Amino acid sequence: MKKTPSEAYLEKARKLPKEEAERLLSRARTKLMRRLEDQKMSALEVVAIQLEIEDEELSEWREKMAELRERMKLGDKDKPRSWSADD
Repeated sequence: MKKTPSEAYLEKARKLPKEEAERLLSRARTKLMRRLEDQKMSALEVVAIQLEIEDEELSEWREKMAELRERMKLGDKDKPRSWSADD
């Protein structure tokens, strides 16, 4: 996990509505919340890092789903057919 948020994500965090920032804080990792509680990081910094983490995870998920869809299109019979976000 990164120790400091990038400037781009700090800016995104600043622009978030309060409710969305609170939702991100509620999903923040334990380690991030400890940093906030210990006052080693501000709430804005924790939100920015959590936003970055979630963006990275979403990107990875999209890549995996694209690979899965491609395998399904090619008729990979070894893998069970699953749901698709496009269905």
